[in-house]
Amino acid sequence: MAPFDSVTARLILLLAETGSIGRAAEREGIASSAVSRRVSDLEARLGVVLFDRSAHGVRLTKAGEAYAEGCRTVLRSIADLDAIMTDFGSGQRGSLRLACTSSALTGRLPELLAKFATRHPGIEINISEMGAAKALLALDEGQADVAIVSDNYDFTRFDIKPFEDERIWVLVPPEHPLAEDIEPRKAIPFGQLLDHPIVGIHHAGSLDRLLAEAAAKAGRELIEALRVESFPALVRMVEAGFGIGFLRSTSLHLLAGTDLVCAPLAEPWAMRQLLVARRKSSPLSAAMKGFIALSQETYLPSA
Repeated sequence: MAPFDSVTARLILLLAETGSIGRAAEREGIASSAVSRRVSDLEARLGVVLFDRSAHGVRLTKAGEAYAEGCRTVLRSIADLDAIMTDFGSGQRGSLRLACTSSALTGRLPELLAKFATRHPGIEINISEMGAAKALLALDEGQADVAIVSDNYDFTRFDIKPFEDERIWVLVPPEHPLAEDIEPRKAIPFGQLLDHPIVGIHHAGSLDRLLAEAAAKAGRELIEALRVESFPALVRMVEAGFGIGFLRSTSLHLLAGTDLVCAPLAEPWAMRQLLVARRKSSPLSAAMKGFIALSQETYLPSA
């Protein structure tokens, strides 16, 4: 068998994730024909079919699933070896690859990173903003050292610590029928909001999942007027009167300059945490140790 090809391995994982040769090629900045050729050459060498191909895209076969898992293992090992070698150096240089959600970036993370950079000027910080599920996948595949994500995911494979407390708030325009029931210091029951259309956010994102699950437990469905992909857009659409919206407390600063009214949800499930996570089996580099220690040193639990 030919030597392991990390470029082709990454393409296999991208194809598995996107289900599309075109999207995988775009992500890697190469031609679709080059992606197809690499996969076909690999299948010919291995003597197995790795992907089922159709007009709708590509999907891993059973053999492909086994090969993709092997690729993840090898790429993780390569990433882990790089981290180990970094620590064999002077200890003054290195990198911290951080995968985080937009909620983390609108909370205390920027100030924390500024403090970290002052304490560790030789450490290069690389930040990738993405959804929680993708951030945990980046940890799994060795593409990130640390992830900061919401707490409603499966963390079996990860070592986690609290990063920031956050609560879910509802926001409404001042002319909305709910406005007279909204008081910033008074929690409002979620059930009281379910008869009103909402502006949705990030399909299958952590906040979207949390609200949908809570509505389902109440035997209801959310009435979605429209959906946006960013929190600033959500605030603008609520301002325009399309519906009520929901934000985490880490994003409430986006309401500055608006006349929207808001209140926290009353239910215990609406009290959430952002977590700092790392893969249990990954070597704990000096940069990771420093960042995690600083995050715990500056973490202040809600009263």
